[in-house]
Amino acid sequence: MLNPREAVRTLAGYHPPLAGRKGLRLDFNENTVGCSPRVLEKLRNLDAEVLAKYPERGPVETAVADFLGVKSSELLLTSGADEAIHLLCEAYIEPGDEALIVVPTYSMYRIYAMAASATVVSTLLSAGFQFSADDMIRRITKRTRLIAIANPNNPTGTVASTEDLLAVAHAAPEAAVLIDEAYFEFHRETILRAWEECPNLFVARTFSKAYGLAGLRIGVLAGPVEQMSAVRRVASPYNVNAVALACLPEAIADQNYIERYVEEILEARVRLERSLEASGIQFWPSRANFVLMRAGQSSAEASRFVELMRQRGILVRDRSADLGCEGCVRITLGPREHADNLLSALRHTHEEFGMAQGASRA
Repeated sequence: MLNPREAVRTLAGYHPPLAGRKGLRLDFNENTVGCSPRVLEKLRNLDAEVLAKYPERGPVETAVADFLGVKSSELLLTSGADEAIHLLCEAYIEPGDEALIVVPTYSMYRIYAMAASATVVSTLLSAGFQFSADDMIRRITKRTRLIAIANPNNPTGTVASTEDLLAVAHAAPEAAVLIDEAYFEFHRETILRAWEECPNLFVARTFSKAYGLAGLRIGVLAGPVEQMSAVRRVASPYNVNAVALACLPEAIADQNYIERYVEEILEARVRLERSLEASGIQFWPSRANFVLMRAGQSSAEASRFVELMRQRGILVRDRSADLGCEGCVRITLGPREHADNLLSALRHTHEEFGMAQGASRA
């Protein structure tokens, strides 16, 4: 009988609750209004030949490299940031190696590392979900081959300083250190090009969030030339589809659209956090396009809160299953109209649910 590898047989899969998503989508950190009109116009004008040919990644990689201010040899376009994580695991992890992550964080770091037969070592974020370089460095061993850090972190929205990230990279010279900047546009701080100082450092970006291209699945992995050469060996030459490659240059060209959208999200973030604070609801100040708040003291209370919000046409994400997040819900931010709808629904749900009793701000 054919059986999968033991690492795969014992792997707990990731099953996002994508079914039945009717209402205002504040549950998956997506752009809630969509991509630039320039992208839609490009889609309307695609012809059959584009779909009939194998996709050519190179010219678009050059354009994206110019946009990011890196060399094209330092960059690889990927099928979302998820593939970037997967490729690093394929390129650097041997069975029995260790992958180091902080928790709570994005689930796919653990899944891809375990699928590559690594042992995943977790360090808990400190009080207030703050990143501690010292805690992470203490867990680095000779077997550590991958370190993955989301900055800003998901689901907490908290950030690590450049100084701390570089300290971790310096402490693990034989490990691939991935800084996942999926929410860069809302944080506006980057560690791009720091691989000139730390040649084991990689940066991932995605066009699924601010750019509204989650359905096209396109991201970026960047790092030192010699290491990116190794990563390219395990990547398919056709990993990014032709439609995504045709649309991405239009998306990055329309920075006015992105800047307007981001400004509205940052405004909504302030409004939501002020509203939660005024209501005495515990939350964690965010540098991303979402806010993590405590809906109750148990998973059951968080689940009830999510259902009440759904009844009011607002989808939010239950994060109770994440370590340290019992009773917590993550709320994605939208532009002004969506923020108005969210705050109205929160007020009514707060009255029905009585969340403020005994709650306090983090």
